[in-house]
Amino acid sequence: MNKFWIILAHTYMSKVKSKSFIITTVVTLLIIIGMSNLSKVMDYFNKGEASDEIAVVDESGTLYSPLKEQVESVNEEITLTKFPGNEKAAKEAIRDGEYDGLLLIRLNSTGLPEATYQAMTIADTTTANEIKNSLQQIKTQLAATQMELSTEELAKLYEPVDFQQIALEKNAKTEEELNQARGLVYVLLFVIYFSVILYANMIAMEVATEKSSRVMEILISSVSPIKQMFAKILGIGLLSMTQMAVLLGVGYVSIKQNLDSMQGGFFSFFGFGDIPLATIVYAVVFFILGYFLYATLAAFLGSLVSRIEDIQQMITPMTMLIVAGFMIAMFGLGQPETPFITISSYIPFFAPMLMFMRVGMLSLPIWEPILAIAILIVTIILLAIFGARVYRGGVLMYGRSNSFKDIKKALQLTKNEKNKL
Repeated sequence: MNKFWIILAHTYMSKVKSKSFIITTVVTLLIIIGMSNLSKVMDYFNKGEASDEIAVVDESGTLYSPLKEQVESVNEEITLTKFPGNEKAAKEAIRDGEYDGLLLIRLNSTGLPEATYQAMTIADTTTANEIKNSLQQIKTQLAATQMELSTEELAKLYEPVDFQQIALEKNAKTEEELNQARGLVYVLLFVIYFSVILYANMIAMEVATEKSSRVMEILISSVSPIKQMFAKILGIGLLSMTQMAVLLGVGYVSIKQNLDSMQGGFFSFFGFGDIPLATIVYAVVFFILGYFLYATLAAFLGSLVSRIEDIQQMITPMTMLIVAGFMIAMFGLGQPETPFITISSYIPFFAPMLMFMRVGMLSLPIWEPILAIAILIVTIILLAIFGARVYRGGVLMYGRSNSFKDIKKALQLTKNEKNKL
């Protein structure tokens, strides 16, 4: 058992100290800090930048004042200025850089406003959309006046319909609970997806790297393959926990510093306060089981290649399984009760994401997630036994590997090694 812990510690420490891990972590931290401080960053770069000044030619003679008041009350960075000349002179002023845009406003045949916006470029739609929305408000008011609608009648006309959804099934989740669960499941699905795909690839790369340096020939003779394989899997697992703890910790602190208050805690602030504890527990369980499932698969696939360049080709089918599970889970967020989603949630390679999604979205009987967990555990055990046999023979194979027929060759080498012993 001492050899197991030695390999585990070596795998963990070598990866933690590696330049790639440090650079990846630092870059990700900078992205998280940048995203959580995005408003401050934008304000810094926009500091000292003049507001957009728009020349207005009002052919109606009545629309300029209410439009100016409406636009500037919504966005202080847009200034409407009544242009004293005609459209041709205004265009020349824009070309000379005196204004950022030209707005022509008029009344149509029905007495309602219409407008044309002109600028040197229309790639930035922010200003145009702000003006358009403000002009829409004025049009609505004028139309209401023409139809002799009162303010109360107009408000009633645009009032959203009162539409409620009530579940009749016992213990079914309410609409509010579903919205909260959907948000949390969506976030955690991304965490499971990116974590599994990243760290499973890292395990395959670790095995292939050691194999290419012929270190495996020494290790395999002194440590059983299953100990060696799971030492690497746990070592990378601890590495992932370390990295995620750092990223989540820095993200939490950064977000908290940029919010005026975080009443009720982090989860409550973002609308996740009423999520049942069981959902969080299932998220952790399915994440761990999903990691071990794909990590075991990645370890013995990595043992089949001798060159790092062949890693991506060998693990592509595994990556496609992860992507398929994620895409099905995204589809299932809107329809979690469909038979296809239900059946797929018991397939071990999809269960970490699909069953967790169903647990979060539906009130399932306890036997369903327990059955999925049992299937996952059995699959991991069988995959570990089979994987250990492939791993033992695979690490002794050298040369270019392009086919899964090499699995048969690896099993034969394992059998030969046992016969020698």
